[in-house]
Amino acid sequence: MNTLKYLAGYPESIQLQAGELLDSGRLGGYLQRKYPTRHQIQSDRALYDYINGLRNQYLRKSPPLSQVRYDSKLNVLKQALGMHTYQSRVQGSKLKAHNSITVAALFREAPPEFLRMIVVHELAHFKEKEHNKAFYQLCCHMEPTYHQLELDTRLWLLWRDQQKSA
Repeated sequence: MNTLKYLAGYPESIQLQAGELLDSGRLGGYLQRKYPTRHQIQSDRALYDYINGLRNQYLRKSPPLSQVRYDSKLNVLKQALGMHTYQSRVQGSKLKAHNSITVAALFREAPPEFLRMIVVHELAHFKEKEHNKAFYQLCCHMEPTYHQLELDTRLWLLWRDQQKSA
């Protein structure tokens, strides 16, 4: 069986099912049937508009986004699919916040559901810093199928890795 690095935290039963799908060559077909389309958000500006729309819908009181971009080195360097940064600076008598989100460039090729899952995850970090119960509740509030999308995204990453090495 292939190394299932993206599924390390999942129960053994899920890892076994994923391994069987991957080894038999059926994982790509499963994902293609379940997620047949690719999103059209290709530029950093389009990504900014998309993320800002979700932020305005679910996190209106959070500070505005300063920067949003795709990064081709993110997955390789940080072992991350998305990244959020936030800084607070004192400027005179005011406290200025700088919020940015970076998404791994490989998500330019992803189904729209996977991009939304990554974006929801990173937006949730602006309100909840840790991966705790409140964090995942917020993720599920913004995307009710968050947990299934996270699993399917990990399966998609496994399948992509297999395609590269084949």
